[in-house]
Parts: sequence; C-alpha cells; structure tokens
Amino acid sequence: MTITAQTPWIRTGVPAVVLAPMEGVTDAAMRALLSELGGFTFCVAEFLRVSQAVPGMGVFRKHVPELMQGGRTATGLPVQVQLLGGNPDLLARAALVFIRAGARAVDLNFGCPARTVNRHDGGATLLQYPDRIRAIVAAVRAVVPADLPVSAKLRLGWDNIQAIHGNAERAAEGGADWITVHARTKCQGYRPPAYWKPLGEVRARLRIPVVANGEIWTIDDLRRCRDETGCQHFMLGRGALADPTLGHKAACELGIPGSGLLQSFARTPVECLSLISRYVELCNASGLPPAYIVARVKQWLRMTNHDGNVARFDTLKRCQNLGELLHHLGRRPADFPPLPRVFSCEITAAGGKPAA
Repeated sequence: MTITAQTPWIRTGVPAVVLAPMEGVTDAAMRALLSELGGFTFCVAEFLRVSQAVPGMGVFRKHVPELMQGGRTATGLPVQVQLLGGNPDLLARAALVFIRAGARAVDLNFGCPARTVNRHDGGATLLQYPDRIRAIVAAVRAVVPADLPVSAKLRLGWDNIQAIHGNAERAAEGGADWITVHARTKCQGYRPPAYWKPLGEVRARLRIPVVANGEIWTIDDLRRCRDETGCQHFMLGRGALADPTLGHKAACELGIPGSGLLQSFARTPVECLSLISRYVELCNASGLPPAYIVARVKQWLRMTNHDGNVARFDTLKRCQNLGELLHHLGRRPADFPPLPRVFSCEITAAGGKPAA
C-alpha cells in the first residue's frame, strides 16, 4: 500500500502492522533496521515530550531524523511522530512545528506508564481525565491539515480496564482518525496478562478503527488477539524486538500484499549477531557513541530473552563494551570491518586490550 498525505495510514478493511513507539528502544537506527526486515505498514517514533515550551524545528528533526527524508526510513517506511503532554495549546503548537518540519501524521500519547512522565502531567495520567483527552485531541486536530491523520494511543485505564470505554469515546469525539489501545492498565505496567476483550467491545462501538496492542509475542498471540477483538490492525512492541521477523510474519498472516515468504528467527546468539551488527552500522552512521549502543543492545537482548530461553544471556548482559558483547555472541571483533575512531577505543576481545 502506498501511503500519501491524502490516504489514511490506518483504514477500515485494510489490515496493518505498526511498529510501536518504545522510549529508549525504537530509535531511528532500530526503526531503520526493522523496516529493512519488512512487514510493517508504518512505524511510530518515540514520543517528544512538550511540557513547558514548544521546541524549535531543529529539535523536532533531531528527534525524528526521518523528517529530513520525507518522513520515511531509508527503505521508504513511513514514520508517524508522537507527542506527549497535558496542555492542549502547547501540544497543538508543537504539532504545527512537527508538520512544518515534515511530519505527515501525528499521534498523541496517553499511555506511557513511567512515573516521571505521569508526575509531570503526561502519558497515562491523562486516562483519569477523559474530558482532557478530548480537549487535547480536538486542539491538535484543529490545527493539523485535514488530509493528515491525528491518532491517540491509550491504555485500558489507570487502574480499571473498563475506563477504556469513556476514554476511547472522548478521543473519537476529539477527532482522532483511529486509536491504538495497549490492553493493560497503567498500574499493570507491562505485567501480563493483557486484556484483549475490552478492545473488541470498543471496536464494535466506535466508528473509527482500533489498533490492538499488548502481549503479542508470536503469530499465535496475534491470532488469539484477532479472534478475541475482531481487530484488523495490530501494533507490535516488545514482541517485534524479541523476534525482529515478527512484523514480516504478521503481515503474511494478515494477507498484506508484498509480504513475501515467512522468515524464521530461533533467537540464537548467531542469529542475534547478524542483526546487532547491522544495528551497530546504522548507529555508527548516525555518529552515536559506543556507550549508547551497548546500552541499547543490552536492552534489546533483554527483550529477546523475555522467556529466559536465549543461550548465554547471563554472560551477554555482563559485557562491558561492544567488542566483548560481539565476541560472546560468537564472532571476534577482528572478524568485523574496520570501524571509525568513535568505536575503536571500545572494540576489544574478551579480556583483551583496546583495539588499535
């Protein structure tokens, strides 16, 4: 499907697979990597928090570098931007700057459960105030051009899964083109189970699409979610990191054209190595420091090991630098092409001296 400014990114009757925005996880390099593996209809960037003032255009483009290439990854996958905050006027003005910077779709975050975010009037704390959700969506919808979509990401509620009904209705009343619902409450955080049934109830009542999100780790999970909710649209988060081919598999399952053949991913260190190596290349191209890359890779590996079945994970999580981590994944740093000086001080063999 070709996505243009005039075509909704989520359409009733057209299945879609969306890469979730995960703060500190799905950065531009990860979005680029997963777009190369295929399957996703579009991805949503990590949220940009707006609480005191609207940042300048340079901040927006640094936060979502794809804006400088038409709002797409290098492979052409569209990137939707996301805003977080509690002030309708500030968010509306921020949305305008995002649009001027090149954004072609805006999402509003009402689901982040992080305490720091919630203490500063953002994310899931808004789930306690349905009328504020409507006001924020309406303010942003009023300034974003009519041919560009505005959506909202919600959780089931703060501490009550039934709160989704009122919050979803308010988001729709505010003018959201679709909503994405993470099937947990804020108080649950990321602890299982996910409660999919309310998503189906909301979908049946609203006139806008509902994107299902939460606890989809495998194709069997997606099938159960689809059966329970009736949804045609799915957002993959941690599951897409645990199995980077899950987006491709989901697209095949949903019959999305161009998905190609199914891929397998056994979550072995060798399979992880090839993907991590590519991620390092993408980070390097952006000039990111080694400490940043090591932290992101370890976080990625923790998601891959969500069920405790990744061999050598205990060894991998103790690695102190990139070279040691790559070595324990099964390939010595000497096997890699020469890296720029930004990496050279960090690439070491396990127990060895820094590489020249």
